Amino acid sequence: MSAALEQNLKLLADSGQANALKGILHGIEKEGLRVDPNGAISQTGHPQPLGSALSHSHITTDYSEALLEFITPVFKESGDALNFLRQLHNFTYQKLGQEELWNASMPCSIASEDAIQIARYGSSNVGQLKYIYRVGLEHRYGKMMQAIAGIHYNFSLPEGLWPVLQQLQNNDDSQQQFRSDGYFGLIRNFRRYSWLLLYLFGASPALSNSFLCGREHDLEQWDENTLYRPYATSLRMSDLGYSNKAQAELNICFNHLDTYIKTLTQAINTPYPAYEALGVKTEQGYRQLNSNVLQIENEYYSDIRPKRVALSGEKPVHALLERGVEYIEVRNTDINPLLPLGIDQQQADFLDAFLVTCLLSDPSEVSTEECDLINQNNDLVVNRGREPGLTLTRQDKQISVKAWGNLILDDVIKTATLMDQLDSSDRYSSAVQAQRTKLADPSLTPSAQILALMKQQNLSYEAFILQQSRQHRDTISKTALPQEQQTYLEQLSISSMEDQAQIELADHQDFDSYLQDYLAQ
Repeated sequence: MSAALEQNLKLLADSGQANALKGILHGIEKEGLRVDPNGAISQTGHPQPLGSALSHSHITTDYSEALLEFITPVFKESGDALNFLRQLHNFTYQKLGQEELWNASMPCSIASEDAIQIARYGSSNVGQLKYIYRVGLEHRYGKMMQAIAGIHYNFSLPEGLWPVLQQLQNNDDSQQQFRSDGYFGLIRNFRRYSWLLLYLFGASPALSNSFLCGREHDLEQWDENTLYRPYATSLRMSDLGYSNKAQAELNICFNHLDTYIKTLTQAINTPYPAYEALGVKTEQGYRQLNSNVLQIENEYYSDIRPKRVALSGEKPVHALLERGVEYIEVRNTDINPLLPLGIDQQQADFLDAFLVTCLLSDPSEVSTEECDLINQNNDLVVNRGREPGLTLTRQDKQISVKAWGNLILDDVIKTATLMDQLDSSDRYSSAVQAQRTKLADPSLTPSAQILALMKQQNLSYEAFILQQSRQHRDTISKTALPQEQQTYLEQLSISSMEDQAQIELADHQDFDSYLQDYLAQ
């Protein structure tokens, strides 16, 4: 990492153009299950006072009716995104009645998959597309996996940074090409070093035994209702959370935008025998959008994604192809049940410094062998990350988690120092130093703290998370929502219902034809 990073930081500083790093754009998406007062998954539909899940810009659903998703606008300050997220929680708590918002990544107790109701989005073609896609996920992976929740951290570098970097690096590609290549370099380095994020911020070391009911596993029993791994950091990111033979063969390691698009497009257009056997449309209706390896791009699960805002009706992969990468979506962030929002300012500051470091470091391509090593290292950290003496593989040599973690932080602190100078603060450096303490003492990691509190209070996973969720609701609800924001969100709920009605009225094409046109893009 170091040589290229130091050179790029020096070029920015010596040219007097380091200011181009100011104005990073942030957005946060956070999922959360609605649960009843006893902590069981809600059996009610999406609350009407929250508006339309199809057309509301900030409050929607993910896989199921019970899985809420909050989406902030884009802000220059991560703190503003966090504040908006807090306001969305506050507004939602007002509308939930006796229900709670489950503030953890691994789900509450779910008696059976029948208790998970697939999200519905109305009768419009786009609403049916969203619903049938989720029906396809049920048939392909089962519903239980779709009850997992996470936080997506959306990160976009200032537009003014790209021409500066391009000039400093004497690059003569088109700006769109340079920007997309830059983001892909960032993504490759993220994948190399993101095991550290799983160690530092992983917050799912335990889960309800109902999640694995009927499945073979080698987890240990905490109590009659809870399973765990003693040194796990993020079971959400392990193969318990997600495993799929069809996708395992895709082997996407993000070397180039064109190969990324080509691989995804190929997967969307390649029939998969097991899915062909399911059938696409039966007398009872659609079972999936198609019988290919992927129904649509979103089905490809990865810990980070290149993104571009798509136009209405446009496929994401087409938007990337036409206009290049616009931002990246970090997807390996657990909801931390110790924090009211599941994420805080210090974590956001660290992520910013970490991601800029990934951008400015050596963007060398990832070989198939390195890709396998990345997956092995991640697997070790999610399952055994805090285990004394655990080693990972770095450049074909074994190295301890602590030693390699500190080497990465040695680089991140260089970026943080420059970002602090631009910000006239020490917030980024402080965020990095706070992570060093977790490498020195694994008991300070969220995953260790969660297990320690469960033990100290003699609580099952479910009882602990329900307790935390109630406390966080009380904390957030104590601060009244500003009247202007209250009015805005009330009006948005009403107008989103009107928007959905308009979308449904405007449809003049039958769904079969609509789907055919959509998939043909």
